[in-house]
Amino acid sequence: MDSIKELYKIGYGPSSSHTMGPQKAASIFLERNKNADKFSAELFGSLSLTGKGHLTDYIIKKTLGVDKTEIIFNNDFVYDYHPNALKFKAYVDNKLVDEWLVFSVGGGDLMELNEKRNISKSSVYPHNNMTDILKYCKDEKISLVEYVKRFDNVRDYLKEVLSTMFSTIESGLNKRGVLPGSLKLKRKANDFYLHYLQNKNFSNFLYAASLATAEENASANLVVTAPTCGSSGVLPAVLYTSKYYNNINDDKLLDALMVAGLIGNIIKYNGSISGAEVGCQGEIGSACSMAAGAYSVILGSTNEQIEYASEIALEHNLGLTCDPVDGLVQIPCIERNALASAKAIDAANYAALTDGNHHISFDNVIKVMKETGKDLNLKYRETSTGGLAKK
Repeated sequence: MDSIKELYKIGYGPSSSHTMGPQKAASIFLERNKNADKFSAELFGSLSLTGKGHLTDYIIKKTLGVDKTEIIFNNDFVYDYHPNALKFKAYVDNKLVDEWLVFSVGGGDLMELNEKRNISKSSVYPHNNMTDILKYCKDEKISLVEYVKRFDNVRDYLKEVLSTMFSTIESGLNKRGVLPGSLKLKRKANDFYLHYLQNKNFSNFLYAASLATAEENASANLVVTAPTCGSSGVLPAVLYTSKYYNNINDDKLLDALMVAGLIGNIIKYNGSISGAEVGCQGEIGSACSMAAGAYSVILGSTNEQIEYASEIALEHNLGLTCDPVDGLVQIPCIERNALASAKAIDAANYAALTDGNHHISFDNVIKVMKETGKDLNLKYRETSTGGLAKK
């Protein structure tokens, strides 16, 4: 597996697959065709159906040039390889000089047609699943934190990640008003935070922190993919409340962030974190699983209890659909971030009361999540053509 630096990306919302990925792709294509005087970008599948709400067309035009870029929305064709396809074309004097088909597969990552999905481009970890990792840790008598430290020189980068996560929360907590877009959705983070200041209730603080990031993401502001933009409010809220409500120091939070990254990496490698591919179980489900693992580290849980907490959190998000209203990362996305942060803590607390032994493994739940995602009708996979998006 790749370094967890590839999982935690610092960038602008509202979507890692619909905004960050296409921006990256457009930048690569522009670098290849500096002399082009005209571009086109054809969007397929989820990118086409929810691209406007996710600012896909905006970010591509901004990158390639607003006045010389045409966006084509193709709602009639979906590639089997992955629903999020883009086909770029470059022209000089109206003559086609370059063409590139690329897929935004989630978390800001790009792949080309038929490129093997579960393969690392710059592998740093010798294992690709939790079962093998736990066995290695048991044989070596080390924790999951020590496992990450042994193979991934990431701690200094995670300091920047943690700082960015917390800055985003603090920015969101202090804002009021209406979110951009057709829904005219009122920001709620500040209201929840004011409730917390009155009663010092832990849940109010947790919800406020999660809503703050989710609302900043919906406003196309700076977030950290954890593992995606649409689910970026879950893990930071758990870490933020741990620091400022439970007085957990930054060293422990960085340990938690490392293990959360490892969990997210395993899901990304063996399953998917793309809402367009497997529904929201791949985004909110994965984020909840990562946050459950992180909170387990904070609780001082064993490796087995951490694995169990992560399994519980993912298992109980199986089948979660991705049906954003009006193609915006707002309803039901923002509330899901808040509720998932609470579920993550519940999962960690539950697992901590056990010896870590259980019947369904984390690795098996990832397989089921991927299978379930394939079985989900396309209208429930970030196309806004079914479910809540039709109500």
